[in-house]
Amino acid sequence: MSILNLGILAHVDAGKTSLTERLLHTAGVIDEIGSVDHGSTQTDTLDLERRRGITIKSAVVSFRLGERTVNLIDTPGHPDFIAEVERALAVLDGAILVVSAVEGVQAQTRVIARTLHRLRIPTLIFVNKVDRGGARFGTLLDEIAARISPAIVPMSRVDGLGTRDAKVRSAADLLRLAEHDDEVLAAFVEDRPAPPIRVRERVHPVYFGSAITGAGIDDLVDGIVRLLPPAPVRAAGPPAGTIFKVERGPAGEKLAYLRMFRGSLHVRDVAGPDRVTGIAVFADGAARACDAITAGQIGKVRGLGSARVGDALIVRSKNASPDSPAVPEETKRSSFAPPSLETAVIAARRAERGALHAALAELAEQDPLINLRQDDERQEVYVSLYGEVQKEVVEATLAEQYGLAVTFRETTTLHVERLCGVGAAVEFNKVDPNPFLATIGLRVAPAPVGAGVSFGLEVEPGSMPPAFFAAVEQTVHETLRQGLHGWPVPDCAVVMTHSGYSARQSHAHAVFDKSMSSTAGDFRSLTPLVLMAAVRRAGTVVLEPIHAFRAEMPPDTVPAVLPLLGRLGAVPLATSPSVVSGEIPAARVHALQRRLPALTRGEGVLESAFDHHAPVRGSAPVRQRTGPDPRDRKEYLLRVLRRAGLPQ
Repeated sequence: MSILNLGILAHVDAGKTSLTERLLHTAGVIDEIGSVDHGSTQTDTLDLERRRGITIKSAVVSFRLGERTVNLIDTPGHPDFIAEVERALAVLDGAILVVSAVEGVQAQTRVIARTLHRLRIPTLIFVNKVDRGGARFGTLLDEIAARISPAIVPMSRVDGLGTRDAKVRSAADLLRLAEHDDEVLAAFVEDRPAPPIRVRERVHPVYFGSAITGAGIDDLVDGIVRLLPPAPVRAAGPPAGTIFKVERGPAGEKLAYLRMFRGSLHVRDVAGPDRVTGIAVFADGAARACDAITAGQIGKVRGLGSARVGDALIVRSKNASPDSPAVPEETKRSSFAPPSLETAVIAARRAERGALHAALAELAEQDPLINLRQDDERQEVYVSLYGEVQKEVVEATLAEQYGLAVTFRETTTLHVERLCGVGAAVEFNKVDPNPFLATIGLRVAPAPVGAGVSFGLEVEPGSMPPAFFAAVEQTVHETLRQGLHGWPVPDCAVVMTHSGYSARQSHAHAVFDKSMSSTAGDFRSLTPLVLMAAVRRAGTVVLEPIHAFRAEMPPDTVPAVLPLLGRLGAVPLATSPSVVSGEIPAARVHALQRRLPALTRGEGVLESAFDHHAPVRGSAPVRQRTGPDPRDRKEYLLRVLRRAGLPQ
């Protein structure tokens, strides 16, 4: 029995969830097809999903097609929930990209298609809604070839296109598919039996049909079984997988959705600090309790209290070969950029501020990209967003699951800071003006974009207790969340150049004397002062997120759109009679989306995606800081020493 972990992806309203319902019905998992409009689908289980008719959280459902078990993952299509799509892509063996026969290839369709190509995920294209008025065939194939990939192979023909009675008949061209399969071509040349044709990432079979009427579904099912490659079986090696979703069970316990890539994970296995207490594997329409989850399977695991979305789960065996890779390449997949917007969430009732923070912390387990930021002084919590629709989701979730009413401040753009050069600073133990029993020297330097924050040592690792080094490293990461202007410093190489401490001491016949002996708290308190002094000497520049955009419009409206782009700070890089593409600050994308229809008679289509960060033109924006400010030494020491109960 082979396994296929299959994703359904598309622009919002293309019919992903309806297709999921139809496939479940075809496989015999459900007797009646649910309706998105009526809120009765299997995979949209949240009340808000049912009310809005959109998918917000990825859902997994399993069924059998012949000798193959299919774990079907229904993913969101709205751009605001692109992080959910990212997590689904990390566990897929194949995908179905759904395109509406009426609306055609839309902005989000292209964003997802580019990512599927980059991750080399074999993909079938399903053109849905052939029964709707305005459905297209030939021109739509041309559009798919131009906007998604020229390597497409039509597998269907449609009679009665655009009518309720539309019929789909097979027109599979296996010879054209074989042209893209090196193994099949090699077998043909060598005059030996050819292996089954499998879809490679370079070619896309295109099926037409209707998820509502069922037209063309049998051909699509045949393509799923025959053309998409099954999950590889890698039984050897330490158990390894990827956590792509986290939720809370009925009793409040954490449930981690896990795709296994290698080996087997058993109940009572130890993974990091946690011990597995229960496993349920998806099979035959349900998640069934079992003792183990093996390579290729998807399941829900209990007991992983420290699990976070995106974590690679590794269980190191005592007998594992040292040459065995600790993390399989598949667990390292990554895609979409982090969110570029931020807003403050404020409890409607002051007494519920603590409960609000606890609830948001729990939601952050399910979606770490919301990046919680607590401001204790103003009693506010900030979350990161992809778009305004996420505000409604957060608000509804807090109300329905936690009974909390909230409001939001105006959404702002998330900037970052980048070091301009190299800077260093040091403070010595028992040397004024350092009030802490610690010696810390740090040097900072710019790191390549995307490298993250690294921490290294130029001192002997044995020169201090490991706990002191750990305190410095942890505090370095925390401090760099707010640079000189209050924005994160995401790419920075930090090296510890000096270290020292006061050994454990006590008075005669007395207990440990903290006033004479260094503690990890001394290193946590001193690190921000030294680090920000080094950052100040290096200097930083504030950068804003820039989106790459592509706008299609009637040729006669281009002259009216170009001045708008100029006013919004966009830079056109390429212009054709009906297409303008270029770069635009992320903060101006919403304004362009809002104003483009009026200038193009409602025919303008805009697609945009984060591309890079660029220095802010004009004065650098400043974000309000949270916590003690190490840039102001006097104020910082007053607050830290007062908090620690030490003499000031």
